[in-house]
Amino acid sequence: MNHVPLAERVRPRSFDEMAGEAALFGPSGIFAKMTETGFIPNMIFFGPSGTGKTTAANILAKASGKTLYKLNATTASVADVKTVINDSGSIIGQNGILLYLDEIQYFNKKQQQSLLEYIEDGRITLICSTTENPYFYIYPALISRSSVYEFKPINKAQMKALLLRAAEELKNDAPAAFPIPDDAVSFIAEVSCGDVRRAVTMLENVCMTADAPPTKEHIEEILPEIAGMSGFDRADDGHYDLLSALQKSIRGSDPDAAAFYATKLLAGGDMISVCRRLQVIAAEDIGLAVPQAICVVRACVEAARELGMPEARIPLSEAAVYLATLPKSNSSNVASERALSDIEAGRGLKPPRPLRMAAVTGENTGKAGGYLYPHSFPNHWVKQQYLPDDLKDRRYYEYGENKAEQAAKAYWEQIKGK
Repeated sequence: MNHVPLAERVRPRSFDEMAGEAALFGPSGIFAKMTETGFIPNMIFFGPSGTGKTTAANILAKASGKTLYKLNATTASVADVKTVINDSGSIIGQNGILLYLDEIQYFNKKQQQSLLEYIEDGRITLICSTTENPYFYIYPALISRSSVYEFKPINKAQMKALLLRAAEELKNDAPAAFPIPDDAVSFIAEVSCGDVRRAVTMLENVCMTADAPPTKEHIEEILPEIAGMSGFDRADDGHYDLLSALQKSIRGSDPDAAAFYATKLLAGGDMISVCRRLQVIAAEDIGLAVPQAICVVRACVEAARELGMPEARIPLSEAAVYLATLPKSNSSNVASERALSDIEAGRGLKPPRPLRMAAVTGENTGKAGGYLYPHSFPNHWVKQQYLPDDLKDRRYYEYGENKAEQAAKAYWEQIKGK
């Protein structure tokens, strides 16, 4: 007889049993309202593994009365989607079809485009999920036809409550493990990194192999891969402390600390946050001192995503150490923050008239509607006003003291005759 994993046995069958954001799963949450009305729009779920994306799709499909099909974009093709579509005209699909497409980021642009005609004519309702930022990986036209919902890691308190509920399923299967000490449950909740599936699987492995109620030390012996992971939880402040420490170590040009914090985050199973933070650092803290840094980091991030863990640690550690050893500049970021301050204050509502589209008519040389075309002038520069009238004397950007920006400053001082 096949063993049904505990994670599957305790999978929620209603949103009342789910943990997570109240705005999504709570009694007054958006999903509860969908189940009440039976109206299910096209949706995109994004967030880490084990946060309830597949479970939510199951519950919504049941509430809608539609036939649920599941495909994974890592192995599925457009032909598989068409096979599902063919059922829409049969008795199977008489109440409609809900297609759950997991890991949609693995569909290329053409494959994603092929879904449009099916959701536009109503033959299917599409719910797709991804662990990546959908605005980077999903075709914009697909996003515009869908509602996007973020699934966040489950916090420690909610995770502990879920584990206690799951433990009830194990009492008959693993009586020797009961009563499970509170500190053991808390430890599993802490090191599961907000991933429900991971936490429940840990609990099952620990209880089914225990000949006595498990302690924290016993759990570390049974599951050695989590030893040293205490205190790492993507849903708690400790996780954000590590990300903050990573950025501040790189900003402070300490390659040893940068390597340590990047590796600790990766060992905790959070590659996504490391990828995002390294790209932010390249722009925010290295900036114009080494403009190509963001290209190098992007290449490391893409390599990591293709490799997957544990090999992804190698290019990402390279990126962290590389950034830590580079010259630093936040001049472009400071310029943006200063500009944002004026924008939020309601200043600079309109560009100068010569810069507006209506003014740029005629030839792209000399004057065209008052606009001076820089390429028609010596050194491809001509003095004219670019900022709005109420901000024309504002200075947002100041050259950094690094070699690259100082070279640019010297060049433009010569050209502009300053």
